[in-house]
Amino acid sequence: MILKLAKKAKKASFELAVLSAKQKNEALLACSQALLDNAQFIIKENRKDLKKVKKTKYAAAFINRLTIGELQIDDMSNSFKAIAALPDPVGGLMKEWAAPSGFWIKKVRVPIGVIAIIYESRPDVTSDCIGLCLKSANSVILRGGSEAINSNKAIYKVLTGAMGKAGIPDGAACLVTTTARGEVRNLLRLSGYIDLVIPRGGESLIAEVCKFSRIPVIKHYKGICHVYVDIDADPAMAQEICFNAKVQRPSACNAMETMLVHQEIAAAFLPAMIKRFKDAGVEIRGCPLTRKIIINGLIAAKEKDFFNEYLGLVLNVKVTKSLNEAIAHINTFGSHHSDTIVTANTSTAFEFLNKVDSACVYHNASTRLTDGFQFGMGAEMGISTDKIHARGPMALEELTTYKYLIYGKGHLRR
Repeated sequence: MILKLAKKAKKASFELAVLSAKQKNEALLACSQALLDNAQFIIKENRKDLKKVKKTKYAAAFINRLTIGELQIDDMSNSFKAIAALPDPVGGLMKEWAAPSGFWIKKVRVPIGVIAIIYESRPDVTSDCIGLCLKSANSVILRGGSEAINSNKAIYKVLTGAMGKAGIPDGAACLVTTTARGEVRNLLRLSGYIDLVIPRGGESLIAEVCKFSRIPVIKHYKGICHVYVDIDADPAMAQEICFNAKVQRPSACNAMETMLVHQEIAAAFLPAMIKRFKDAGVEIRGCPLTRKIIINGLIAAKEKDFFNEYLGLVLNVKVTKSLNEAIAHINTFGSHHSDTIVTANTSTAFEFLNKVDSACVYHNASTRLTDGFQFGMGAEMGISTDKIHARGPMALEELTTYKYLIYGKGHLRR
């Protein structure tokens, strides 16, 4: 079954590569409307998955990512509209020049080909990946988790139905409907048909994909994100940014997991900030200096806690002696995802922005902004924590590679 899907996707990838932007955009808008027209069907199928997982011991954050309601359907629909409105990257001219001997060279964007997405729990990934791959003219093979199988099948049925009516070739989007674990390994062996694998999920999933894949992998690894409140921070701004980064959606990979505070302002900043967190139900794990300032109600933070992606209402708090200590902490314990400095000092901000080794580094803004839609990219495959070939929100341009078109007039190698 897997080989058959891969062959179908490969064949479709060549047909997709020559579709016009108009054809792709019309299909994207048809998908957007189809999601709205079939919202109740998708929600009904999602309820089957929710009923199943609620009988187990899945965390609240997991159930939150799995849930689809009318708001999520609207978001998925709007994502297709946003993708349709973006410039088509395929065929885009990156550079052109004359070679020393006079022939002309153009470097242009082209699709990667066939992309396999292996993911867990979030059924909206099915929708986003189909939309992004359609616009970037890549075939996509989707393999979601067993916990979301009914939701994924429903979304896939709705979207591929709309794509077929719009003239998109069969095989442009394929869904692996078997949940057998061994099928993932079979998929990862098909280097002759699949050009790229993108795993989205927990550490164990990503580790398994990297271990068994014979195909290049771009990792969307965990988000251990930080906010550093500098000595020159505006306290009111810092409090709003920190609260938003932790509480607005704690289950997201771009939520803050550790708050760092300069020791010169810690005594003034921490009491009100921690009270606000506690009122919102956040469990605080503090370093010795934090626990000296806030005497009661804090758990002692251990070194291993700073490596944790909690994905919930738990927060590490550490007081640092300097900017350099904060930067060193982030580069040691972080996952190179998203990190922020809050400061009014532009030279301090410049140093932080240049020394922190993360995909997205912010000045006076919440880490929750790391998102393809927020960046104006329409949607994203996820947040890549790799450095090659893509880093940060992975959207249309990141789903292309390039080739050289060479124009000669009888030129020969001498």
